[in-house]
Amino acid sequence: MLIGELALATGATPRALRHYEQAGLISSERAHNGYRVYGERTAVRVGNIRRLLAAGLTLDDVQAFLPCLDGDVTAGPPSAGALRIARERLAVLERRIAAQSEARDRLAAALDGVGAGLAGEGGRPAPAPSAPERSRTGPAAGTVASALRPSG
Repeated sequence: MLIGELALATGATPRALRHYEQAGLISSERAHNGYRVYGERTAVRVGNIRRLLAAGLTLDDVQAFLPCLDGDVTAGPPSAGALRIARERLAVLERRIAAQSEARDRLAAALDGVGAGLAGEGGRPAPAPSAPERSRTGPAAGTVASALRPSG
């Protein structure tokens, strides 16, 4: 199967397939014209890679699943190693979400501080954003607030 056919069969782009190949997750042979030729079972492997990526794992994480990528990775119980990897990835995602939430809260607090003086559409005051109670504004809030104040 050529790369375009594999892309159609799996929903992956040819670029993603080349990336998976470069990462060592799939392999191909070369035809006499230099085109990549993939085995029929590669579609199953790519489907599993895409499922694991969609679940939040990285290509590096997926490397640990190489021995089971050719079957149904969702059929059997997860291994201890798979659970460890998934828990570690979840912790990373939770830390990123917390950091982004804090940045959002600081920016929203800065906007709240200057929002009453800024006009919205039609000359009416811009409504304050609805957000959870903000307990801290952080050092950047004053800088943002002063940058958002109208000059004059």
